[in-house]
Amino acid sequence: MPRSRSLNPKMHHISLQQTPFLPRTPAREKQRVPNTTKGLNHMDIHRLEVFCKVLELQSFTKAAEAVCLTQPTVSEHIRALEQTVGERLVDRLGREVLPTSSGKILYRYAKDLIALRNEAVQALEKHKGALSGNLLVGASTIPGAYILPELIGSFKTLYPSIHTTLRIGGSSDVVERVLEGRLEIGLIGAKWDDRRIQMEEIFSDELVLTVYAEHRWAQRKSVDPEELIGEPFILRERGSGTRIVMNQAIEGAGFPPSRLNVVAEMGSTEAVRQGIKARIGISILSYRAVSEDVDRGMLVALPVKGLRLHRPFYLVQRKNRQLSPLCTAFIDHLHARARTSPAEGP
Repeated sequence: MPRSRSLNPKMHHISLQQTPFLPRTPAREKQRVPNTTKGLNHMDIHRLEVFCKVLELQSFTKAAEAVCLTQPTVSEHIRALEQTVGERLVDRLGREVLPTSSGKILYRYAKDLIALRNEAVQALEKHKGALSGNLLVGASTIPGAYILPELIGSFKTLYPSIHTTLRIGGSSDVVERVLEGRLEIGLIGAKWDDRRIQMEEIFSDELVLTVYAEHRWAQRKSVDPEELIGEPFILRERGSGTRIVMNQAIEGAGFPPSRLNVVAEMGSTEAVRQGIKARIGISILSYRAVSEDVDRGMLVALPVKGLRLHRPFYLVQRKNRQLSPLCTAFIDHLHARARTSPAEGP
């Protein structure tokens, strides 16, 4: 009787590594090429944060200071990350550090990973009845100096564990950072024409003619536009939101800004404010910026007849971006304060 063949259960555990005798066809050779991207499964979030900071500051030294590490440690993080992904990520051009094409790709996804990690932590904290984490906010000069600090302070009273980063710059700079994901939201004083941006008018301000206390107009109730001709005048720099709003209002009243006797241009509201105190000239400024000096009798704010110098401030965020729970809570806080805070003016 023919002998029956039995199956060996060990055969079920044979792996490809046990069959080295298979012929090396071109297709099989391609499969045997090491896949360096497997290391992506083991990337460390902290290492990605260091990498992003190096690219953002374009410097190993500045990045080391920002993340509280030594420069050799930062360099080692980048070297290890490059080894992990099997690609060069940065080019060192003297003191400047620029991303390679691979570095640009990784940076984009690294920012998303870091943001997602932060959102997860914040969501868990919110679930436990608390909020923590880093709030990234940008603002142009006036809202950054005279609106947001107070609101950040009251928000931190509600959530003591949070850390806030407030970046102050021009409106264009704030919008650019929001689009790049380096800021979650911004508060700016100029309406921005970009379909990628979601804008909402949330606060407002009044611009006022501001003179020093000893000026001959200090006791006046108001000033006619024609009286501005010949008076030494200080302007904000070109592109300033304050200057844009002022020019639009003056032109709307039939008074060309070119008729002003401009004696100085200054790059910040604070510089103009100090220039008025020093009697360099007069100017039109945000009432929020001069209100304390007006209350102390150091400056005088006057309306200009026929000029409506109203200025809105806009909350901006990138369309279709999922905001963190912390940022969402901060926006709710801004809305609550905006409903109870009327526009400031003399």
